[in-house]
Amino acid sequence: MSKAAVFLDRDDTIIRDKNYLSDPDEVELLPGAAEAIRLLNNRGIPVIVITNQSGVARGIFDEARLDLIHRRLRELLAERRAVIDGIYSCPHHPDGSVERYAVSCSCRKPEPGLLLRAAQDFDLDLAGSYMVGDKPLDSETIHRVGGKGVLIGGSGSDGMSGEPDYRAQDLLHAVQWILEDMKK
Repeated sequence: MSKAAVFLDRDDTIIRDKNYLSDPDEVELLPGAAEAIRLLNNRGIPVIVITNQSGVARGIFDEARLDLIHRRLRELLAERRAVIDGIYSCPHHPDGSVERYAVSCSCRKPEPGLLLRAAQDFDLDLAGSYMVGDKPLDSETIHRVGGKGVLIGGSGSDGMSGEPDYRAQDLLHAVQWILEDMKK
């Protein structure tokens, strides 16, 4: 039976945004992020990261370096007894300098390609799922498949029209709202 998941943006949602982070040693968890993920883990809710990483298309770092960053993220969370079930990233950008990645695609948010891939891999109910991120783009992405979006932090203006279903100050408060909303 399909289950609901919580999808998380990466930068400024789980970790501090370092503007094209390319050094695994610079991965820094945001306050409360591990606790929020652990709350979801304790309830058996899949936690999946969905992230646009145009630094690959722009030639700033390669996919191997991106994998190292994600490995470091998992290590930092594991030290705090928190687990991410999957990480899906889009390396594309139409204005990229690396020809192979300089394309328009169905996996770059707000397109739902990565959500659809995760749903297939984990047998997920997307309409019952949530996405948390620091930009309206994240809410727009989950709305395209019928789920609910939570915007965290400041205004997060990115030119997208994705109105969130809820606004929270950080990931921990977002997860607390999600857990209450799931009871309805």
